[in-house]
Amino acid sequence: MTGIAEWLASIGLGEYADRFAENAIDLSVVGDLTEQDLKDLGVLLGHRRKMLRAIAALEDDVAASDQAAAKPAPRDGAERRQITVMFCDLVGSSALSARLDPEDLRSIIGDYHACIAEVIARSEGVIARYMGDGVLAYFGYPLAHEDDAEQATRAGLSLVDAVANLQTDIGTKLQVRVGIATGMVVVGDLIGEGAAKEQAVIGETPNLAARLQQFAEPGTVLISESTRQLTEGYFEYCDLGSIALKGWAEPIPAWQVLGTTGVESRFEAQHRNSIDALDRARRGDRAAVTALAARLFGRRLRSGSNWRARYR
Repeated sequence: MTGIAEWLASIGLGEYADRFAENAIDLSVVGDLTEQDLKDLGVLLGHRRKMLRAIAALEDDVAASDQAAAKPAPRDGAERRQITVMFCDLVGSSALSARLDPEDLRSIIGDYHACIAEVIARSEGVIARYMGDGVLAYFGYPLAHEDDAEQATRAGLSLVDAVANLQTDIGTKLQVRVGIATGMVVVGDLIGEGAAKEQAVIGETPNLAARLQQFAEPGTVLISESTRQLTEGYFEYCDLGSIALKGWAEPIPAWQVLGTTGVESRFEAQHRNSIDALDRARRGDRAAVTALAARLFGRRLRSGSNWRARYR
């Protein structure tokens, strides 16, 4: 719409175009017109009512247009980054579905999913997708940490134990297979529609993690060579050599994680130091109080600092 005459014509009141032009009324001021103004212009009562409704609708359109203009233009959120991908699958789920009532199976799968969610969250991972009795998790996206591969591997070992210790009424213990791989991916592209929409991770890494999970024995964690290199020193491994995986032209090195070496991770050390400092602080150790405060506030506080004098 280019002017007041076109607007009036669009609402069927084009006969008032000359009158509006004679009074210098254009679209920039039409929203300020009152019923009395329209009456003074000689607009008939019925036409005044129609015109006021049209003015209100015009203002709504302008507001919506302004809001859309203020909204930042969508940008391509995809980015290239290194992440660690985990696939976890429940062993024997087909057999369970064949012998259990659907309600009982639903309860077991629900407990299994809750268990996995707790372990993954505790290790700073993110569950990307539930796939029936399988779970896909990312470590390093959307937030990256320097020890994502280590945290994913620890989570894998914890999942094996936690799922095996789930209390069920089926007479057998549950087991999982876990596959973990680390590598460069492109992440962030939205795929799917509606509730199925998700951010895709594109690259070799997710496929490798999935294949390692399929190759794993029940109750074991298999990792890629890249994950092993990033976690070396923290775990004990069994070298499985190079294994043939579907989709790879050449055999791929794989490692089974047997357990931890007892070497403390960075986050475990920080947690332990904080607990020790808190314990000393409770016993009245003033130096421990200062050290704990420095850790919490992210800066070193000297003995003569204003903070210490202020809160003594």
